[in-house]
Amino acid sequence: MAEACDGYPTVVPPNFGDGSPTGVFCDQPTSGRARLVRQPKSNTNEKPYMCRECGYRAAVKSHLSQHMRTHTGDKPFKCDQCDYSAAQKSSLDLHLAKHTGDKPYMCGECGYRTAKRSHLANHMRTHTGDKPFKCDQCDYSTAYKPNLDRHLSKHTGDKPYMCEECGYRAAEKSALVKHVRTHTGEKPYKCDQCYYSAAQRCSLDQHLAHHTGDKPYMCGECGYRTAKKSYLSRHMRSHTGDKPYKCDQCDYSAAEKSTLSNHMRTHTGEKPYKCDQCDYSASRKSSLDLHLAKHTGDKPYMCGECGYRAARKSTLSKLIRTQTGEKPYKCDQCNYSAARKDSLDLHLAKHSGNKPYICGECGFKTAKKSHLAEHIKTHTGETPYKCDQCDYSAARKSNLDSHLAKHSGD
Repeated sequence: MAEACDGYPTVVPPNFGDGSPTGVFCDQPTSGRARLVRQPKSNTNEKPYMCRECGYRAAVKSHLSQHMRTHTGDKPFKCDQCDYSAAQKSSLDLHLAKHTGDKPYMCGECGYRTAKRSHLANHMRTHTGDKPFKCDQCDYSTAYKPNLDRHLSKHTGDKPYMCEECGYRAAEKSALVKHVRTHTGEKPYKCDQCYYSAAQRCSLDQHLAHHTGDKPYMCGECGYRTAKKSYLSRHMRSHTGDKPYKCDQCDYSAAEKSTLSNHMRTHTGEKPYKCDQCDYSASRKSSLDLHLAKHTGDKPYMCGECGYRAARKSTLSKLIRTQTGEKPYKCDQCNYSAARKDSLDLHLAKHSGNKPYICGECGFKTAKKSHLAEHIKTHTGETPYKCDQCDYSAARKSNLDSHLAKHSGD
């Protein structure tokens, strides 16, 4: 019988274990006291190599050896140009391409280039719409296997990976690794062109696009390009009209999660964005930014036609449309068009009957957020619009405008 030493396998007699599968055991220790087990292929669907640490199985011994490094933390492949090291040679090869700038794989459709063949294969699906990974429990399909793995956990509810620091649980090990960095502050992904570092690879990839100007994700509908896949997904909803984020308190739905978060504040009344120069607070950061311009007086946007200046680019765009008569926002149910998107949204509510803004005090519903804000003042008695020539104040700006006309004689 061969001698078991330094991780070399020991041959086990055929009758070992009273009928248990025969095979080769490896007693090489790891930091987690893992063991490698080889069992007959006929019993293991052609994956005879098993990790005793977590149950992972492989058809090839070298694949198991690579897997074991996820337990031991061993990274034998070293970069000779920086401190980077990797558990797999393929990861080192990909890293070296950052030093050389080599991106041999190119998309014939849009010119996108990458250092990794699998990245090109993934990219091509943005053009073909191919979604080869199918869920066997529902109609879900996706272009990427990690997305399917994530989706399947929703059916099973299985979250085997737990954070020892706070109890957070995840369905995927990679999600737990990312989470743990919120505790450690670790940012292992380094930019080789500046001092930037990130906790997640996708953040670094997005950052690198600032240096290269690379925008590999393209909309086949209108030619829009972006450096980030998630931005393209958001953009596509402007074509499809898809609004997957639903409010659980009314019929409102949104194309983006952040938009739904803003909407929820109409129910809660929360205003987390505070002005550090006065008592003003807002439910949206953009509203706070606009308010701050009142303190600074900054109006960087100027109309080349009339010299009008605005604190906000969108305000200038609206003015220009009043001069040109342009009405780019079209109703798909009638001939109505508008110069402003909020005007179109208000108009569409007439077709749908949708009134997503509701008063928590009396149940009043309206299609327009500003109408709800005005209505709420009937409960609070608030009159924020002040006349600078007398003691008059009003709940609505239109009322103040009418009052000021009395002073001016207009």
